[in-house]
Amino acid sequence: MSVRELVVLGTASQVPTRHRNHNGYLLRWDGEGFLFDPGEGTQRQMLRAGVAAHDINRICVTHFHGDHSLGLAGVIQRINLDKVPHPVSAHYPRSGQRFFDRLRYATAYRETVALLEAPVDTDGPLVRTPGYTLEARRLSHPVEAYGYRIVEPDGRRMLPDRLAAHGVKGPDVGRLQREGSLNGVALEDVSEVRRGQRFAFVMDTRLCDGVYALAEGCDMLVIESTFLDEDESLAVEFGHLTAGQAAGVAREADVRHLVLTHFSQRYTDPAEFERQARAAGYEGDLTVARDLDRIQLPKRRA
Repeated sequence: MSVRELVVLGTASQVPTRHRNHNGYLLRWDGEGFLFDPGEGTQRQMLRAGVAAHDINRICVTHFHGDHSLGLAGVIQRINLDKVPHPVSAHYPRSGQRFFDRLRYATAYRETVALLEAPVDTDGPLVRTPGYTLEARRLSHPVEAYGYRIVEPDGRRMLPDRLAAHGVKGPDVGRLQREGSLNGVALEDVSEVRRGQRFAFVMDTRLCDGVYALAEGCDMLVIESTFLDEDESLAVEFGHLTAGQAAGVAREADVRHLVLTHFSQRYTDPAEFERQARAAGYEGDLTVARDLDRIQLPKRRA
């Protein structure tokens, strides 16, 4: 059975607090695991959350500020220590290659796993597999940053009443799905499009075209909301979003489940982020992320 869930490893911006670790997010997508923005302490948070090095297939780094990347050294060494039996791909801004190299080889260790470097330097698809396409979009931050988006291909939903009307039953249903037509009956005659799921991960950025492109039609959007709305001037200055801005993006993009994260240490009441997101008009499912949360992706749209 497929499993699609987000495991939140850390939710703090810039510095960890007593209750929030540096960033870190593991997306389970069927049989693969995407580790996003492993900040300092990610390896220990993985242990607390029951995430193993073997669960990681891809590492996706949005940019090379420390709260999003200082955990890379430990995670990479743990992947090798545990002799993960599959290659691991690493995606990150190409302009940060020197930082990636320093983190990858921060100390001596024995390399036992193929770590495939796949730096990002343009918008668009990065990887296409039968189960998903991984895309990237440029964001607006003082250093080069990219957000990531996973899109499942559309499928077909078989309609029992139409199958019965055309006399298609038993093994012929599978044949029709595989071949596209059978005895004069086309697949389109007895089915409808089932849109694939969409997930987006948007970290440090101002509002920009890339944010909206990543969020468009997502079943789940994980997005930074470093500041509250009253500090919008700080958000603009330092290249971040407010809770209201993030929620406005989700509203306009028809996002089904909004996950707010990456909170400044200046705020002590997490509930205020939810209040401001609702005040911005977002009416879908909303989670103000906490460390070690496990959040299921919504079921496919009807």
